Amino acid sequence: MTAHPETSIIPFNGRTPVIHPSAFIAPGCRIIGDVEIGEDASIWYNCVLRADVNRIRIGARTNIQDGTVVHCDSPGDRADGRPLDGWPTIIGDDVLIGHMAMVHGCVLEDRAFVGLGAIVMSGCTVESDAMLAAGAMLTSGKTVAHRQLWAGRPAKYMRDLSDEALIDMREGVDHYVHNGKAHKGSVKANYG
Repeated sequence: MTAHPETSIIPFNGRTPVIHPSAFIAPGCRIIGDVEIGEDASIWYNCVLRADVNRIRIGARTNIQDGTVVHCDSPGDRADGRPLDGWPTIIGDDVLIGHMAMVHGCVLEDRAFVGLGAIVMSGCTVESDAMLAAGAMLTSGKTVAHRQLWAGRPAKYMRDLSDEALIDMREGVDHYVHNGKAHKGSVKANYG
């Protein structure tokens, strides 16, 4: 049995994905190139993490839910307004990313939340304890500040998050760590 059955873990341009042994990588995932996945992270069914033109870093206990696509932005020149090194995708610890999200060339700080079907475009930041609502589209270069909720297409500031919302987010992280371990055990039992 492979450590991650029915997944594609593909080296690209001399970079091989590095996955912490405690992470759960669900069947159907495609993980390509310069990707690092931290301790107790969970990458759910049919996600694509493609680091072919820049790097992707995923912190401890972060979960990336089913069908999500994570990519990065390739290096450009100053004539097009991008930094010379492009935009990697840097995802911190304890981040929640909902089903079918698109995360591209951005920074999601520790404890950030990206809702179902949301889009985070190149050059964006979702700060710690901040939330991008389900279905929202955060356009290039925008920042969702600490404890703010943004929603809509394009996303705009809606309100500050309550203490209760932050508690719910932390409970969501704990749930996904435990659920990831349960799924990892089930996958191992079914794939031998």
